[in-house]
Amino acid sequence: MSKETRSLSRRSLLMGAGSALTALGLWRLHMPDQLKTLLNLTSKQDGEKMPVLFVGHGNPMNAIQDNPFTQSLANLGNEIATPKAILVVSAHWLSAGTWVTRMEKPRTIHDFYGFPQELFNVQYPAPGDPELAKQIQSLSSKPQIHGDDSSWGLDHGTWAVLRKMYPQADIPVLQLSIDMSEPPAFHFELGRTLKKLREQGVLIVGSGNIVHNLRRANWDKPLQGEDWAIEFDEWAKAKLVDRDFKALTEEFMKSTAGRLSVPTPDHYLPMLYVLGAADEKDELAFQFEGYDMGSISMRGFSLGKKG
Repeated sequence: MSKETRSLSRRSLLMGAGSALTALGLWRLHMPDQLKTLLNLTSKQDGEKMPVLFVGHGNPMNAIQDNPFTQSLANLGNEIATPKAILVVSAHWLSAGTWVTRMEKPRTIHDFYGFPQELFNVQYPAPGDPELAKQIQSLSSKPQIHGDDSSWGLDHGTWAVLRKMYPQADIPVLQLSIDMSEPPAFHFELGRTLKKLREQGVLIVGSGNIVHNLRRANWDKPLQGEDWAIEFDEWAKAKLVDRDFKALTEEFMKSTAGRLSVPTPDHYLPMLYVLGAADEKDELAFQFEGYDMGSISMRGFSLGKKG
């Protein structure tokens, strides 16, 4: 990858306290294969369309904590059919141009600082899928999707979420970068291009936060939201319920609450890929709702999840 197209990583400024993996995640890790079958945790059947997910990933410490948010991820991993592969659009891979990881063994990237060593020790050794990456590249000529064979890997926007959903790290995982030079509609349309992957057993995940303003983080408000954060998060929820994806793509910066909630678009844009990849009849379900430090929305949702 040339110097001009080298990826730009975001550094988190959040803090937290560590603990063990969720009990549910560990239980699933050691679950007998027969019981997995009974609980519908085996790979999807051909012809079954995968849902699309948006996860408000929040604090990197969630990767090693057991709390209602991480438990919701573990539950989600158990509720949906196991995908053949996972494609994640993470808020933490920002690039010039659009790239997809194409290596066989993507590395675990610890793109943050100031956290306990326990978090830096985490590895998520999921395999890649070079052939699927090439197929994704073939889906779009404008924009061209470039193949990344060595530069990136799996950043914490991906592995902090997936190690709770799929702790065995045995499902191929790819990341798609966010071209920050492009307008919101570009990302929505690229999501539409990726939609057909759902028919092939690929789980598309957007990992970011609808509200994400670290400069206005209030350490005295854990698990709470400022008035403006709540206002914008509720606006986004209402638009999702109304399936007004056009407003979510074009109008999110028109209010003061929106401008405070999305001071930079990096954490918001992953949601637009998910909306683009959704079908008109996909049922909407909110997997988690909440806030952190006043200025972060932890809202997550699925489109097309059965049951």
